[in-house]
Amino acid sequence: MTALTTHILDTSSGKPAAAIIIYLYQLSGDRKTLLTQTYSNQDGRTDQPLLQGTAFVAGQYELVFAMGDYLKASHANLPDPLFLDDIVIRFGIADPSRHYHVPLLVSPFGYSTYRGS
Repeated sequence: MTALTTHILDTSSGKPAAAIIIYLYQLSGDRKTLLTQTYSNQDGRTDQPLLQGTAFVAGQYELVFAMGDYLKASHANLPDPLFLDDIVIRFGIADPSRHYHVPLLVSPFGYSTYRGS
């Protein structure tokens, strides 16, 4: 299946991060178009791919993970303001004939991502 998918793992607890709002934007010059807004499920994934079919095209994209409420609820004694709140990942899809997976590994003080498959 060629599609764009994601998942969120809280590396400080070793558990998936559920109920996170995820926004996907397509970027074109200075224009930013919201393509979808969804939530992570109990497995830290979305119920459906973020992009698939004819909507899955080459281009520049931005994922925004609204992590603030989750981090406050899941971790005691965090500073105010949080070190991390909305996490933005900009990436490109060069070959829409391949599956793109953009995971987010997150803790209250850091995150990482990579191109999965």
